[in-house]
Amino acid sequence: MSAADGSDRSLGQLFASATTEMSALVHDEIALAKAQLRQDVKRVGIGSGAFIAAVAVLIFSLPMLSFALAYGIHTWSGGWNLAWCFLLSFAANVLLAGLLALLGVISYKKAGKEKGPQKVAASAKESAAVLGNVKPHPRAVTPAASKELPAAADVADAVARSSS
Repeated sequence: MSAADGSDRSLGQLFASATTEMSALVHDEIALAKAQLRQDVKRVGIGSGAFIAAVAVLIFSLPMLSFALAYGIHTWSGGWNLAWCFLLSFAANVLLAGLLALLGVISYKKAGKEKGPQKVAASAKESAAVLGNVKPHPRAVTPAASKELPAAADVADAVARSSS
């Protein structure tokens, strides 16, 4: 484009501006992808932690909790058979571990449904498609802009004089 087309910026300035804006857009898209990946990794970490907690509850707390709960049930019930009390204690521990495992499954499913990087890639492709179809349009020259930038004819005359 030139000033004769009604533009207040040269083709080189427009190209430099477009390159800068495209670079900023790419950097922003990359930053968004990184943020979404961090969020997905965090969700997977929470799910893994819940599964580890479920296993830890089953392994480490069963002996102590089973004995304490069984003797508590025996005392509370007024003399039920101790075998039934231990069975109820075990069932309570399995129920707790199942709830923790369910929390882990829910967290994994949420992380699986989120397709952060795919969203960013689609957004970047959409931006590229829009930018590929853009056609330049003439801009109105404001009086302030015309004072700041010399007219194309003046620049051409100056170049012709300096080359001869």
